[in-house]
Formats: sequence, C-alpha cells, structure tokens
Amino acid sequence: MNRLQVLKETLFALDLAQRQALVGSAIAAGGLLAYLYYKSRQVKTIPLGHGWWGAGEKPLTEDDKIYPFTVETSDEEIQDLHERIDKSRYTEPLEDSCFHYGFNSTHLKKVVSYWRHEFDWKKQVAELNKFPHFQTKIEGLDVHFIHVRPPHRESQRVLPLMLVHGWPGSFYEFYKILPLLTESQGDVVFEVICPSIPGYGFSEAPHKQGFDSLAAARVFLTLMERLGFSQFYLQGGDWGSLITTNMAQMKPECVRGLHLNMFMSNRGLKVLLSLMIGRYLPFLVGFSREDVRRLFPFFEKNVWEILRETGYLHIQATKPDTAGCGVNDSPVGLAAYILEKFSTWTDLKNRDLVDGGLERKFTLDDLLTNVMIYWTTGSIVSSMRFYKENFKQDPEKRVDGRTDIFVPTGLAAFPGELMHCPKSWAQIRYRDIRSYTFMPRGGHFAAFEEPQLLADDIFKFAKKVEKL
Repeated sequence: MNRLQVLKETLFALDLAQRQALVGSAIAAGGLLAYLYYKSRQVKTIPLGHGWWGAGEKPLTEDDKIYPFTVETSDEEIQDLHERIDKSRYTEPLEDSCFHYGFNSTHLKKVVSYWRHEFDWKKQVAELNKFPHFQTKIEGLDVHFIHVRPPHRESQRVLPLMLVHGWPGSFYEFYKILPLLTESQGDVVFEVICPSIPGYGFSEAPHKQGFDSLAAARVFLTLMERLGFSQFYLQGGDWGSLITTNMAQMKPECVRGLHLNMFMSNRGLKVLLSLMIGRYLPFLVGFSREDVRRLFPFFEKNVWEILRETGYLHIQATKPDTAGCGVNDSPVGLAAYILEKFSTWTDLKNRDLVDGGLERKFTLDDLLTNVMIYWTTGSIVSSMRFYKENFKQDPEKRVDGRTDIFVPTGLAAFPGELMHCPKSWAQIRYRDIRSYTFMPRGGHFAAFEEPQLLADDIFKFAKKVEKL
C-alpha cells in the first residue's frame, strides 16, 4: 500500500504537460509491444524457388504424367552380388571391441553368410511390390513414390499424409506402419504417399550440383499438387524432418499438420539460460524431469556423444564421392556402412554388444532389404551427396534456418534419438505445437522400430488438429 501511495503522490505532483507526456509514452510503449507481438505471430514463408536437375539443358516442356512402377530383379543381378560377396576379405576386430570401432567384423561375417545363403531377394522384391509404386518426372528427375489408399468405409474421415524417410533409410522403413495408418477402424484414416528422396533408391539422382532439402521440399510439394491434394499432413524423421519442415515453411496454407520424430532448436538466450540452470531449477526454464534425465550431463550426451557418432557426416558433407567409391563397389562394405547406423542409432548401448543388437528391433530380412535398395540402384553415393549440398553453408544462416514454422505441429520425442529437444526449445521455432509426446521407447528409426507407437501418436495429433 505504501508503494501505491508513493506512486499516486508522484503522479499528482506532475504538471499537466508532464502527465500527458507520461501517458503518451505508455501508449507508445504499449503500441510497440502489441506490434512486436503481432509481428511475432504473423505467418512467414520462405521462397518456393525453382530448379532443373535433369541431365543436359531443360526442355521446353516436361511430361507430367504419373506412371506405374514395379521393382524388378534378375538372376544376373543376384549372381553378380553373390560373386562380389564371395570375394570379400575381412579384417579381424580388436579384442572386446564390440561395436565401438564400427561394425564388428566377426558378426559381419555372420550377417553376410545369411545374405549369401539364406536371404531371398526375389521374395523381398515381391514384398516391396505389395504396395502400389509410381514414378513421375519433376524438375527433370524421375521421382519414385508409393501411394496407398485406405479401404472405403462410411463416415470415416480420410486425410492425405506424406511420409518422408532419411539416410541411410528408404521408403521401406514405412512398410510396417502403412497398414496401421491406412486400415484403421476409427473415425480417421490416412491416404499415404511415401516418396523416395531424389538420389535415394528408385528416385533418379540429380545430375547437377545444389539439390538440397529446399529443392526436395519443392519437388514433393509439386508431387502432392500433381496428385490432386491441396491440403495434407506431413511426417518425417532425419532428412525427412527437415524436408517436411521446409514444405511447411514454403506453403503453410497446404499443410494441415506437421508431425516429426526428429526436431532441433538450439539457438537463442533461452537455450543458453536453460543449459545453465535447467539441471538444478528445471521448472524455471520449462523443463520436465524427463527433459533433465535425457539432456544432462549435457556435454557428455550432446557434445561428446555426437562427436563419436557423426564422423560419417563430416565425410559426406565434404567429400562424399571419395568414400562412396568403396561402399558402392563392395556389397559387404555397403552393408557394414549402413547397418552400423541401424545398430547405434537405435540404442547407443548397442555399441557394447558383439552383434550390435541388430536383431533386437529388426530382422535380417528387413535390414538387408533396405541395403539391397541402395545396392541394386547404385544410389549410395548420390544419397551421401545430400549432406554435401545441405552443408555448403551454415544451416542456421539459410533462409529456412531463420524462418519459424507456423503450421500445427506434433512432436514425438523418442528416448533413443541422437539428440533430445525439450518442448520449451522446440517452441522457439515451431510456433503452434499441438502435441508433444515423450515416447516410452525407440530410437532414430521410429517407423521401422516402433510402428505402433508412432502410428498412435500421428493419429492423436491429427485428431487434435481436426478437433475430433
């Protein structure tokens, strides 16, 4: 009360001109704050851009028809694979090294033996073809995708959804989640489009430099438009997370919802402050106990651990063609290079195991099918180039790195993901978070590892957006 009395006496002591100046300043300050708040909430977009990635000069017209596509193989292809496997040579691992030096060659021999003598590629090709495949030419490239429509049911809301994979994955990562999304008995079901990033698998590789996530986002927006979808949902992890985020930044009016199982936001004073006090006073910076458990000790989990696991990134972001020569020529080298990620990125503790824990979440048939998509298409080098194109400049300084995301967003935080991003950090960039879920288990390859958990979270998010 004493403070209010002092304030009152001070105000009455002012003359009329001083009072008017004070009121004017308050109104101006309030107006400025209101304007800044309005600007912060105003939807911002990034340029759509344009590109041509085909060989040679761009023609005057481009075939925009959609054609059925079938995955094929031959006896000659399989024979060549077997001959190369038979000529492989190995280096003995260090004693008790498990997976700390990479793929343990003792276990690699067992995986390769299965690949050579038991794995049935023709059977897996039939498995790949159980969903409808298509190709269409966009910006000079034959873009591959699968398109799965749900069975018709009365009073069921059908929502278009694009799923986008990352590296070293493929569209095959989604084969277990597709039935869960398209055959739901509930009031909502998805019609799923799952493309291969150009340069991955059955999508043609760019012939020119510069094909980054922004170019991929534009290509996939064109694909959805060509399929007749004016509004749709997006879901992604790894590169798929960045590509779908870019799609939402380019055309937010088309994106009803964006669901991610990998997301990052590490800029600003808020992040710095939360790292300083979040471990001790988490409630002051919006951290939950689970955030604290996943984040700290910060340098061990988010600096040293990342340094241990990102050597591949530095190679692929600088000289992908050099390293790519070896793994593109040797099926065993390719398998070791790819499958090591499915070990460690699923659970870092798998490094302590001689077999890398590979079959704890996956079957060898599933893992080798993904490897074969890279091997038979010869796409490992072009997939690695995607890192080079995206790291030619600081990602934080790119236009998408400086632009927030305003579409409804759902975030699924899996405990085995390489980096944890608390909701309070994610809100810095993703301005309309409708759901944030601490997933009980699972790592980097969410759809491949835990299809039911991921599907349930996608449905939960979509129902919130649709208000169902």
